[in-house]
Amino acid sequence: MKKLIFATNNKHKLEEIKAIIGNQFQLLSLRDINFLGEIPETSPTIAGNAIQKARFIFDLYGENCFADDTGLEVEALHGDPGVYSARYAGNNATYQDNVIKLLAEMQNQENRKACFKTVIALFWEKQLYLFEGEICGQILSQPTGDRGFGYDPVFVPDGYRQSYAEMPSELKNKISHRAVATQKLIHFLQGL
Repeated sequence: MKKLIFATNNKHKLEEIKAIIGNQFQLLSLRDINFLGEIPETSPTIAGNAIQKARFIFDLYGENCFADDTGLEVEALHGDPGVYSARYAGNNATYQDNVIKLLAEMQNQENRKACFKTVIALFWEKQLYLFEGEICGQILSQPTGDRGFGYDPVFVPDGYRQSYAEMPSELKNKISHRAVATQKLIHFLQGL
């Protein structure tokens, strides 16, 4: 079984990716490889941050690895929070803090359109590959559901009536932005 490092400390992301990938690869987290430091995320773009994180771990360990970066881009907010989605309400913000700030910013907005975007950067045999997933939908006026994480309680994907946080994880893991990007990653790895 091929070993693959997922350059993340986010246990929610790790659980989602493991559920999508299944047993095809030995997926290792940063904790599994005893990396307890911080990975820089200083790029102004989602793709740039994914590349930066994957390159950082690849340069340290020389092992096949990937990283992702995700952002929620809200049309009425000119693409915000975007690359700052995880720290929209400040560097030490909780998921709830970010949702509260987003809903405050959206309070008088009629246009509720938003897109979740994930970019996965993979270093495989010293080559860089990128995989992108994007799902558009609407921002709710208040949170619903208690599953998922981040902005899941306020995002309803187009074609659905439930927020990500109301959906069973099996459904979200089939249709989400991260699922789309991960399926592209898996398709690539299976073709090797």
